[in-house]
Amino acid sequence: MPEPSGDICVLLELIAKSLVDSPDEVFVEKFDDGVIELEVAETDVGKVIGRQGRTARALRALLVAAGHRARKRYQLEIIE
Repeated sequence: MPEPSGDICVLLELIAKSLVDSPDEVFVEKFDDGVIELEVAETDVGKVIGRQGRTARALRALLVAAGHRARKRYQLEIIE
């Protein structure tokens, strides 16, 4: 079975770019320990986190679902 982690990073990047005002400043990096860092412009952090953290919670739920399918555990860190 192919490694789906590259696909989840591409999906996360696509979603983040559609949310922010500066899509050129969106970077997604996956580390070996399952941590996925989402880096956005300082002015766009609020848009990625959302009201009361709803958007960030939805992104994390997406990673949990993808991790369940791949039998891995992913953790999202949002960096400005």
